[in-house]
Amino acid sequence: MNKSLRWKLILAFVLVFFAGAVCGFFGAMHSGRWIFARAHSGSLAEHMKRQLQWELRLTPQQVQQISPIIDRATSQLQAKREQTMRDVHNIFTETHREMQPFLSPEQRSKLEQIEQRHARMLHHHGFIPPGPASGD
Repeated sequence: MNKSLRWKLILAFVLVFFAGAVCGFFGAMHSGRWIFARAHSGSLAEHMKRQLQWELRLTPQQVQQISPIIDRATSQLQAKREQTMRDVHNIFTETHREMQPFLSPEQRSKLEQIEQRHARMLHHHGFIPPGPASGD
């Protein structure tokens, strides 16, 4: 095999690798957004029921029987998700409060901007930052 052909093969393998990585990345991003949006839309239970019905070939009677189980599970998952977001928010709030004495006024201002940006991001993704009633 001559040197030119070897470099062409190496370049082809590298290009195929990167093309696969890019496709995988965007596919995962698309899939992740779809699942994330579905979880926010309140139709997670319906999706789970349809998916199980299709994969397990459930009868309508079986779907009716498992519906309360799926509804309970999705309710528990939603509650756990909300509690986790409150816990994460509280950790960041406490961390930022503890950092304050070590920051200059300019750094404090920037930290406040970071907190506001984080709150907007949470709101954008369907999370509402917890207020004082959450245990702050």
